[in-house]
Amino acid sequence: MSKLFEYAIIHHPKVVKDAQGNETQGADVLLKSPTHLLANSDKEVAMRAAREIPESHLDRLEEVEICVRPF
Repeated sequence: MSKLFEYAIIHHPKVVKDAQGNETQGADVLLKSPTHLLANSDKEVAMRAAREIPESHLDRLEEVEICVRPF
């Protein structure tokens, strides 16, 4: 039996240092709004959500977070 889940995809930019050594970080960006999905497990949801990561962020996967929440 399938269960109801909700997931979202968020980009957390890396912390960078400027010429003076100050650390700055850009604002977090919501790549995929919270979406409802019927699935058998949270792992299935994560795999399906990973397919929806925009191509522009595929080279920065370490900065991308997939949040999964069961109901």
